[in-house]
Amino acid sequence: MDRAALADLLRTRRERLAPADVGLPSGTRRRTPGLRRDEVAALASISTDYYTRLEQRRGPHPSTAVLAALARALRLTDDERDHLFHLTGQPAPERHSTGAHVSPGLLYLLDRLVDTPALVVDDLCGVLVQNRMSTLVSGDLTGLTGRARNAVWRWFTDPAARERVPEEDWAVHSRTHAADLRAAAGRRAGDPDVEAMVADLIAASPEFAAVWAEHEVAVRHADTKRIVHPEVGLLDLLCERLTRDVDGTTLVLLHPRPGTDCRDKLDLLAVVGSQDLRPAD
Repeated sequence: MDRAALADLLRTRRERLAPADVGLPSGTRRRTPGLRRDEVAALASISTDYYTRLEQRRGPHPSTAVLAALARALRLTDDERDHLFHLTGQPAPERHSTGAHVSPGLLYLLDRLVDTPALVVDDLCGVLVQNRMSTLVSGDLTGLTGRARNAVWRWFTDPAARERVPEEDWAVHSRTHAADLRAAAGRRAGDPDVEAMVADLIAASPEFAAVWAEHEVAVRHADTKRIVHPEVGLLDLLCERLTRDVDGTTLVLLHPRPGTDCRDKLDLLAVVGSQDLRPAD
């Protein structure tokens, strides 16, 4: 691992970012340009001490997950992300397959959708990053690890994934998830990760096995989504999905269905955040 070059890359990319570039307030007491180390660490979900040691050329060998998180936090381009991996002696993720990298353009857009729930997923519906409104509406999904971050896996294996979805919508969601996964499996034929996920889903969920056997195929472009929020009640949403051809990452936008009170409820959530609005017992 080239510790000196890695430290230089991290420092220079940190210094070129303004707080507003990553959705943070500018503040008035900044003595140096760019982001502070603790801000980059928070964006990458690592400790400030860990990040500081990397910049001081004395850190441990970072994992691929940490590298991917740093690439997102520092808004690295695809070429810069590859270079980051190479400096640590690790192969860069394939450009044309699913991965944990999110382009700076998508992250920039996500930061500015302050009143619209939005998130970025990979081509197997693994959640990569959410904005604040998405977290308020659906909970923090980026804090999950492993397959728990995958919407399809969670839907068929974790009852908690259905808690905010009206039961009468479950069958439609199941078919949609399976059909979209079938399309992804076709695109990535022979991919061992995809084959393992399908096999494990069949073993873990009789419902998935039954729906999968129907061999429905449908790439999800637009959808409807009803969410029963514990604080503001039913949110009647339309779902728009914008996919990048280069890597299959998708920006998922949730916006109010016209003619409903959903906009007012989202505005209320944006103001009160995660406060509990339910009356005390």
